[in-house]
Amino acid sequence: MGRLVALSLLGIALALLGERLLALRNRLKASREVESVDLPNCHLIKGIEAGADDIDILPNGLAFLSVGLKCPGLHSFSPDKPGGILMMDLKKENPRALELRISRGFNLASFNPHGISTFIDNDDTVYLFVVNHPEFKNTVEIFKFEEEENSLLHLKTIKHELLPSVNDIIAVGPAHFYATNDHYFSDPFLKYLETYLNLHWANVVYYSPNEVKVVAEGFDAANGINISPDKKYIYVADILAHEIHVLERHPNMNLTQLKVLKLDTLVDNLSIDPSSGDILVGCHPNGQKLFIYDPNNPPSSEVLRIQNILSEKPTVTTVYANNGSVLQGSSVASVYDRKLLIGTLYHRALYCE
Repeated sequence: MGRLVALSLLGIALALLGERLLALRNRLKASREVESVDLPNCHLIKGIEAGADDIDILPNGLAFLSVGLKCPGLHSFSPDKPGGILMMDLKKENPRALELRISRGFNLASFNPHGISTFIDNDDTVYLFVVNHPEFKNTVEIFKFEEEENSLLHLKTIKHELLPSVNDIIAVGPAHFYATNDHYFSDPFLKYLETYLNLHWANVVYYSPNEVKVVAEGFDAANGINISPDKKYIYVADILAHEIHVLERHPNMNLTQLKVLKLDTLVDNLSIDPSSGDILVGCHPNGQKLFIYDPNNPPSSEVLRIQNILSEKPTVTTVYANNGSVLQGSSVASVYDRKLLIGTLYHRALYCE
């Protein structure tokens, strides 16, 4: 009788294991392939060889790119080199990517930048917020951009128990922001278990010097975040649920869900087209290829444009797609004056006119 019970429990455990594995494959879109959608006048950006995970562009055409992200379990083309912040002046005819100098006193050796966001104060001071993972921990760094010196002055490092696994950030003040936690836990094993069990414990946090609080939760893996041009709505990409959430902002900075847009791809970072308010999304068509790197079958890239997301039927258009032969693992796409930058998690970056 005891053996029968043990065999029954083993069978149940194996069935649950198989069901979870199948569910994870579906969340990763492990069987999906893409057909190429090419753009004219594109070239790879010189000097970016190990990823440009996130991009933010100022109204004057200066683009910031966070490069060299390293994550546990993910491939890296430059595992021993710290990350950095590059800048491109998109007003120039042939813009180059130049690395910004960072002020003394900041630990450059452990700089591991992830999501970024800019904020322009009333006195035209430009602040750059950077999600940083020094030694795979979680901080938010606030810099002041000094344009004449092409440098960043480090102002503040933020750590908080409500920011255990920060992915992306959107600045809404000189020391105020919304941030996504892609996991509830910070421990790598617990993160894996959380993903495997599909717990939906990821969240969005609002931070200010006076108040820190969870303002939205229940995400599979909250990733990219951005804000509508009128500042009324926050957009959040849930990468493993293949969704973009539209959240309404309130005067107390809390968020309530307004709608969810389902897509057929893993949605990463979100950018706003300043001329139209459209959302540009860097996507991973096949997440399994992204996490299990094979140079002979590399991860593909996909960029979507979403028009009228508040309408009953938003228009979703594929702007760019590639099977990995040119660009692997697209994570972000940002536009300025008909110029498009496409960044990747750990590969190259593309500039298109």
